[in-house]
Order: sequence, then C-alpha cells, then structure tokens
Amino acid sequence: MKRCSFSFIFLLAVASGANAQQSGSPTGATGPSQQAQGPRWGLGIGTAVSSSVYAGEDTRITPFPLVSYQGERFFWRGISGGAHLLQGSGFSLDALLSARMDGIDRDDFARAELAERGVNQALLEDRDDGLDVGLAATWRGAMGELELEIKGDVTGASKGHEAGVKYAYPYQWGKTRISPHVGIAHLSKKLANYYYGTLPEEVARGVVDYKPGSATVPRIGVDVMHPFAGRWAFIGNISYKKLPGKISDSPLVEKDKDGAVSAFIGVSRGF
Repeated sequence: MKRCSFSFIFLLAVASGANAQQSGSPTGATGPSQQAQGPRWGLGIGTAVSSSVYAGEDTRITPFPLVSYQGERFFWRGISGGAHLLQGSGFSLDALLSARMDGIDRDDFARAELAERGVNQALLEDRDDGLDVGLAATWRGAMGELELEIKGDVTGASKGHEAGVKYAYPYQWGKTRISPHVGIAHLSKKLANYYYGTLPEEVARGVVDYKPGSATVPRIGVDVMHPFAGRWAFIGNISYKKLPGKISDSPLVEKDKDGAVSAFIGVSRGF
C-alpha cells in the first residue's frame, strides 16, 4: 500500500525534528547557541494513526523509526531535509527536499465503494509518490512562529506544486513544550487533479471525467514534546485537516468524507 496522508508526513517531520529542540531555545529556533553544540543526531521509534480520505482505505496504524540530523548548515527530519541558506536570531530561510507519499495503488481502492460512485477500479491508474523541492521561510518571536513554504514535484508524478502557511504558538508548561498551530495548504491544479481527480487515460477508458482544480486545505493541530532522562523525549501530535468540497466530491474519495484526523506518539533520544 503506497498511500501516506499529508498529515502523516507532517507528523514524521514533527517527531524527528523534536530531537533538535530538546536542548535548543524554547521555540526550537536554530540559532548560534545550537550551532555551537555541533552536529546532532536523533534516533527513536513511534506509531502514527491516520485516517485515509480515499474510498475503501481503512485507518492506518503504522510503527516506524525516527531519524534526524541537525548540523550547522544541513539537516534531516524524517522524510525531509535540506540546507540553511540564511539564519538569524529570529529568521531562517531553508532549501528543502521532501518526499510526497500521497500515492496509492489501484488495488488499494475498494471496488464496491468506487462502483457506487460510478468508477470501475480496473480502469484506474496508480498514483505515484513524488519528490518535492522548495523553500521555507520562518520567523520566530514573542508572538510565536510563522512559516511560509512553497515546493514543487520534480519527479514528473503530478508536476504540480504546493504553497503553505503555518502559525504556531509554542509555550512551556513545566518541562513540557506545547505547540498549538493552524495552517493552510494550497494545492495547485496539477497536484490536486493528479491525486484527487481522474486522469486523461482513465477518462479515455470510460471513467468519469473529474478534475477538482486548485484547492485550499486548512488544518489545525497541537504538538507536544516532553524531555525526560537527559536526552530522551516523549513526542505527541494530533491534527485535523478539512477537505474542501471540490476534493470531498471526488469519485476517488470516500463518500461523505469531509475531513481527516491524524495522531502520533513516540519516543526519541538525541546524540
């Protein structure tokens, strides 16, 4: 089974990135004090629970390893990494490379549910995973953290791009770091049509022609990180994304599905 929701990808980044925050600033900024500590690795294990939006896919419970690296210039967090292009006490600009694991095998759709929506499973194509390259700018201050990100597919899978904005307000409750956040992801027409619409070759075989066009997906969530026993940390997250009507109306999406919830729990140790 290929598919891994965007929320699940985000959980991986949150989990593995938490290692860099265990001995850094309260907001997790990568400033001079962190750089002086030298390269930093993180290893751990976690479990993610995510609900699928595709017709016939059940809720997934997925255990996986957590691996992260934070150097003075380069970093790796789960399934994404990159390089710091500019860094300051309250601003950073990063070049990004990240996997987009939104693909799904044709056989992972449920025949009966697709048939109810007028789609023959045998006439569908697989949706491939992709690899995105982009930029992220982050501002950190007393009012919280604001991140702007834009990235595009370089594998030729969707040939689309995504732009997003996220605001978080991290605060400390004793040793525990809690970060409520809200955000919006804007999917380009090519990206949304590839993963949530029907492809030209499918339409040529008789599948209904459906193209959602560009779409905006809002989300809300909270991250929790609690250090213990020196360099160990407990990491948790829960998030919800709201599907716009043009995506929830897709014949490939589960009927009456207008949102999805994802959660994560794990432990990690920094080195």
